[in-house]
Amino acid sequence: MSVPFFGCTPCHRLRALAFLSATTLLLVACSPTFNWRALRPEGAAVQALMPCKPESATRPAPLDGGAPVELHMHSCEAGGLTFALAWAELGDAARVPAALAGWRRASLVAVRVDPARADDPDNTFDATVAGAAQVQGLRAQGTGPTGQPVQMRAVQLARGTQVVQAAVYGPAVSDELAATFFEGIKLP
Repeated sequence: MSVPFFGCTPCHRLRALAFLSATTLLLVACSPTFNWRALRPEGAAVQALMPCKPESATRPAPLDGGAPVELHMHSCEAGGLTFALAWAELGDAARVPAALAGWRRASLVAVRVDPARADDPDNTFDATVAGAAQVQGLRAQGTGPTGQPVQMRAVQLARGTQVVQAAVYGPAVSDELAATFFEGIKLP
């Protein structure tokens, strides 16, 4: 005599297992491409919404052409796009304007666009982040490391002696997705 599995016969058990397998497969297939979550980097005056779990790295960078500063980076990939949030503490408010300008130029170089176009109105857009002393949007159509077309949209901002960049890179960056990412930037 077989012992019933929750009151089920062997035939019912097979049906239950098939139902559970199908339900699990359906749940996995319906998982969202963009799983937005708050990122609050330790030591930063910024928080952001990231569409995936970011990896973190730190490296020295001469943002303003002066002494290198520790650049803290958080990035992840979702939906064929790379989302990044980076920040640095400059320690001197006088360095902020040059650091933001240098960052804009470096962002264009990264996608193989002439850095002299950093302040070109065709490459900039109005951006706002409450509490930021300076904010500027930057966009470009360039090429990636292997020669593939890439779009870049970034927002650079400053608060006190900290500078921040939030950026999206990919073959096609929609206005809606970029707006969602940039609207998630907060200076608490």
